[in-house]
Amino acid sequence: MKTSNGIKKNKGFTPTPMNIGVSSAKAERGFTLVETLVAISIFTVSVISLMSVLSSGITGTKFANNKIIAGYLAQEGIEYVRNMRDTYALSGSPYKWNNFVKEFNNCEDSINTCGLGNSVLITNPKDYKDKNFIFKCSSGDCKLYINNGSYNNTVSGEESGFTREIWMDDTIDSGKDEVIIFSKVKWTQGSGEYDVTLSENLFDWIE
Repeated sequence: MKTSNGIKKNKGFTPTPMNIGVSSAKAERGFTLVETLVAISIFTVSVISLMSVLSSGITGTKFANNKIIAGYLAQEGIEYVRNMRDTYALSGSPYKWNNFVKEFNNCEDSINTCGLGNSVLITNPKDYKDKNFIFKCSSGDCKLYINNGSYNNTVSGEESGFTREIWMDDTIDSGKDEVIIFSKVKWTQGSGEYDVTLSENLFDWIE
């Protein structure tokens, strides 16, 4: 059919145009939701990983700090015995070295003799003439306490978490003028038990 101006009209079905904008918006909204879920998952994993790293770092820092403290405490134990040796060496007794070895191994009295190789607890290192400054102890009994910021064996203080054992052994082929002193400090962290052990050979340096 032609119109008055000669243009031929189309007959039949004329398709309705698709609303591309609406369909695109729906697709975009769906893709954004997926992106959000993925982003949340990545963020969650990142946070968990970060917390794990921080926790490991804190644990490692605490272990390093405890190891430094244990090293100082073990060295202090060696110093106690060395000072005891020097105190007896400079005394007027003719049996200086023998008195030092005997006193260390006798503990606080003749009944509770420590003996070579047995752990002892030094409680009063400032007065080596006091016969009550060395006690026999087992690993669990050699606790160190914190009193006024210092580590000692006064049970009225706060438990430090450290134990210190000190013992004396004969050295091989040393005769009677040399012994070896051991100082072992132990502590527990988490489910593990750790220790620092130092040793030093002491000699009868005054004949």
